[in-house]
This record gives sequence, C-alpha cells and structure tokens, in this order.
Amino acid sequence: MLILKRSLLQKVTLSTLCFSLIGTSVALACSDAQKGTIEAGPADFPDGYEKVEGSKNFQHLQEVAAVPLEERKDASVTTADVFAHKGYAYLGTHRGQMTNEGVRIFDMKDPANPEEVAVIANDLPGTWQEKVIVESVSTPDFRGDVAAVSVQKIQGYNGDDQVDHGGVVLYDVTQPEAPEKLGFWETPEELPTGTHEHWVTTHGNQVLLLATNYMAHRYHDDGVDVHDFSIVDISDPANPVELSNWDPTEVDDPYFDGSYQYTDGEGASRTVFLHSVITDQTGKYAYLSYWDLGTVILDISDPENPEYLGRTKFERDVQGAAHSAALAKGGNYLIEAREVFNPDPHDDEFERGWGYVRIYDIKDKTNPELVSTFRTLNSMVQIDPDEREPGTYTVHDPKVRGNTLYLSHYSDGIRMVDITDIENPEEVGSYVSEGANVWGVFVDRNYILASDMGQGLKVLQKRGNGQSNTGSYLAKP
Repeated sequence: MLILKRSLLQKVTLSTLCFSLIGTSVALACSDAQKGTIEAGPADFPDGYEKVEGSKNFQHLQEVAAVPLEERKDASVTTADVFAHKGYAYLGTHRGQMTNEGVRIFDMKDPANPEEVAVIANDLPGTWQEKVIVESVSTPDFRGDVAAVSVQKIQGYNGDDQVDHGGVVLYDVTQPEAPEKLGFWETPEELPTGTHEHWVTTHGNQVLLLATNYMAHRYHDDGVDVHDFSIVDISDPANPVELSNWDPTEVDDPYFDGSYQYTDGEGASRTVFLHSVITDQTGKYAYLSYWDLGTVILDISDPENPEYLGRTKFERDVQGAAHSAALAKGGNYLIEAREVFNPDPHDDEFERGWGYVRIYDIKDKTNPELVSTFRTLNSMVQIDPDEREPGTYTVHDPKVRGNTLYLSHYSDGIRMVDITDIENPEEVGSYVSEGANVWGVFVDRNYILASDMGQGLKVLQKRGNGQSNTGSYLAKP
C-alpha cells in the first residue's frame, strides 16, 4: 500500500487501496435520514493471513480469526456493532432477515479461535440489536456485569408477533456463558422505532443509561410522550427508572424549531435526529450526535435536569451528519465521525465526497473549535460517479486508545490514525479485507475486533517472528 501526503486547506493524510467486489450482500445503512445500500463480498486471502499496512507499530498486525455470519431463512445475517469486556466479545446484529438474531457472545481466551458461548436478546420478534455495552456495576441492588442491548422495532416487519416496545434490555453477564435477563427499559408503544444507540456510565452511586430514542420527536403528534434523549437510572437493573427526557429545541439556533427537517440561517436544508451518545469518564458531560445539528454537549451532573452547553456547527458547504463521537486527550478534544452516504449532494454548495472525521477543541464546551479533519483518499477524491470504485467509503464509528484513533470505515476497512499532534492527524495503519464492509471496531487487550456486515467478526492481532501474540502495539486507554 502506498501512503501519500497532500496539502489542502490543512494537512490531511491520504491512503490508496484497491477494492474488488466478489459477490454481494446488501443491507440498509444505519441512517434512515440518508438511505444507502452497503455492498459487501467475501474475503479471499490465498497467501494466508491478511496483514495490516502501516508503521512499525502495526506492520505485524494480522487477521488471525474470521468468525462467519450465521444463516437464517437461507440468508446470511449482517452484523452491527462489537464490544469487548473481560475477555469476551459481544457482537450485535443488523436488520438481517427480520429474524431477531440478538447479540452473540464469544470467549476470546484464544483470540485466533473465538468460541461462541451464548446469545442474548434474541427473544424479541420484529426487532434488531445494533448496540451492546457491558459495564461492571456495584450498587446496593446489583453487583456484577450488566449488558445493555438496544432494541429497535423493524418498521415494515410483517409478522404478527412483533413486541410492543423498543428500548434497552438489560442482562446479567457476570457469567457470560449463562446470561440472565434482568430488566427492560421500554420506549412507549406508540413509538414505532425504539432505542437506536445508548451509553452506560456511573454517576456517584448511580448507574445511568443514556438512550437515544430514534426520531421520537417526529411522533409527538401521535401521542408519543418521550423525547429523543432519555436518562435512566439502572442502579437496580431489574427496575429501570427514567429520570429525565430532554428536548432538543433548547439548542442555540433560531431557525431550528424542533422539526425533523429545517433550513438553517445560510439556506442549507438540514435533517435533525439523535443518532448516538457518549459521556466523558466522569459521567458529567454527555455528547449527543445529532446529525445536521452537530454534536450537542449537555451537562448531566444533575441527571434529572440536563443543561445545554454548546454544540459543534457546520459550515455552509459541509453536509453535517454527526453520527458518533469519541473523546481524546483527557476529554479536551472531540472526535466527530460524520456518516455521509451521498458523495454527490443535490445542493450545489455542499462539498462532494463521503463522510470524514472532524476534530474539535472542547475545553470550552460552550464553544467547540474545529482544529483538524481526517479523510481517506477514497472518501474524498472519487468525485466522478462514472469513475468511482464500488463500495461505500464514509467513516462510521471512532474509538480512541492513547494517541491512536481507530476508525471503522465501511469499504475503507479500519483506519489507524496517530493523533499525537491532534491538529495534524496522520494515518499510520489500515486493514482492508477484500469486500470490506466494516461497521464497528473495538480495541481490547492485545487484539482489535472488527465487525464486518458481510463477513462476520474479525480479530486482528500482532504476529511477529513465529507466532508471538504478546505484542504491546495497542496503547492503553
């Protein structure tokens, strides 16, 4: 792989790759706001392990395992996000064949041979389970490991057994091989969606679930009494208690009235819905990825009364699409991943190209300041539709470990970016399997997990001379 550098408005690291498609499996992308199809094909490595290209810290990183997709109704089930906790991997599923595949749990004792030990949340017909987060909890009511799984109803499901509610279902996974259902925080029956993504954090002696209720504000006229964002006390996971229900009309844009779509002060058409949420390590600040409204920052030190502080904003030529976020440098910088599926926008004033990363200085949370961006070559230079390679090259999710930013990037696989100099991010490694379609990435212990929508669970591990798997290439959080 050839690594190039090019000067644009600022320093941007670019990389080239070859992408070929062998067969296809098609799934809807996670955003209903910008519909797109994602193509994926099987991996084919005739020379053995697939290596990761990049600097000396990543050059011995190889794909050591590829757990295939399950088949339901004679078709493969597409994967969604991936999470790891205490040596176990948790793999969510996308809409698949509308068969409620749930979350698969793998023992990662031997990273080259993940062993599936259990499945959770596969008893909720007519739903899909994109997001799973596992947290160790110690409260008067529960001590152990809790898995929180998003439950979103499938619109268009034609079965008569669809569950009435979306939301977040909670499991005791202290013993991952024998999980037990604890509780279910439910969104209103009138809401036809449910919870898309969520976060779990501790706040003093409370354990809090932060839920994004997909497009809830669109259904207020239908009697839905929940807003896009809810904070729920799950200190007793068997009895979740909603503490607050936040309304996005508090943001500082006089042109935004809470509608799903609006025209901003510069004449750009904007789409607004809450996609995902994270917090800082203290649990004091929440970062809400609010699509074209940017990343909204809330003070949640009083969980019953969230306070709006500020948000990121987009220039007239930027499509928006704040999809997900991560924090860096002790929480002083925000990594904003923008999932843009339309590289050729109808608005002539919008820039062309797939979604990319924007990095903000958020030491002053009332006024985030853009300091840099990171784009892959495929996300920006394939601007002629007649010459574009097949695939989807937008960024998806970011993860930060130390001074390395890990990005899941659909057809661009996984990108590893050095953010030591955060104003000049530089790509130092990449993993792109043939037919790549990477949804999620998670760094754990001495391996990296990737969830590929068309290929299943991938495991990347350092392999030096012989079969060493004790490398220290992964920076600590």
